[in-house]
Amino acid sequence: MSDIKVESTSLFYLDGHSNFLQSGYWGKLKGETGWNPIPLKLTYNGNTVPLLVLTRTFKGTLSIAYVPHGPQIDVAAEDREYFLNKLSRDLLEYLPLATFFIRYDLLWGETGADNFPGKLNFSGIHKAPMDIQPPDTVIIDLKPSEDEILVAMHKKTRYNIKLAARKGVEISLGNADDLTAWYDLYKTTSERDKIAIHSLSYYQKVFTMAEKSATAPDVKMFLAKHEGDLLAGIIVLIDGDRATYLYGASSNGKRNLMPAYALQWEAMKTAKEAGCGTYDMFGIPPVNNPDHPMYGLYRFKTGFGGEIHHRLGAWDYKYSSLVYPVYRILEALRKFYYKTLKKR
Repeated sequence: MSDIKVESTSLFYLDGHSNFLQSGYWGKLKGETGWNPIPLKLTYNGNTVPLLVLTRTFKGTLSIAYVPHGPQIDVAAEDREYFLNKLSRDLLEYLPLATFFIRYDLLWGETGADNFPGKLNFSGIHKAPMDIQPPDTVIIDLKPSEDEILVAMHKKTRYNIKLAARKGVEISLGNADDLTAWYDLYKTTSERDKIAIHSLSYYQKVFTMAEKSATAPDVKMFLAKHEGDLLAGIIVLIDGDRATYLYGASSNGKRNLMPAYALQWEAMKTAKEAGCGTYDMFGIPPVNNPDHPMYGLYRFKTGFGGEIHHRLGAWDYKYSSLVYPVYRILEALRKFYYKTLKKR
């Protein structure tokens, strides 16, 4: 059994590893929104990777810890129980004194629409009441030629891309100055699709934090307009070998012009030109089920081709047997409100 070593490092060290959620950039962004970023190095089985841990303290007392999309390291299935338990105990040295659990957003999983990872059955490890990052996604290979990427798409997706161009939908690059107009669309999207969004200042920080570091991901905003009307806009992070579609907003008008398809295609071409090998759609419903409330999102994103990934999602290691169960109940109630009541 290989041993585990954890060391302190700087947020700067975490940048440039093609996983924006484990980057110094993301740590600084979250540091502006109530979280405390703890940058670490993790060595296991001869491999050293960055490890960003975020902590949050409630009213100066109890704290929680969270590892977004990490640890980003391969661990054999038979060694994962030892690894997560040992790592969790070792991390206590770096966490606030009253931390009562740590949550890992595990990247381990399976590829293929019908291949789902099994549940973990480990001592001390519990499935979280809700996932923080989407565990299911589709990742598009950008290494083939543009024509080959198009051929791999669903024929309806190709048709909609061409339709948008034929109808005069224009795609342009936006910047932080366009955020207010984009955010107005995002509020419309939130009301229409019943999704929770951050304040405008949060998305402004997405841009300003990237501008402060040469090693941070490149934040791109793509806007779709028709005859002067802003129809839709997306924000994409280009980070090393991977581009990630992070946020998307659209108006209620002229949806028949298919601006969302044109936006995604333009973003993919831009990412490919920047040297990215993959484009992550960052979240789909787990199965191809017409009865799922987000079935339209599944059809839209999988229509661009690519490979479906199912990850284990969020799992918790508890440090307190007294406080953690209470927190689970409160979080389950919060999930019920956002996923059920708010969507009615």
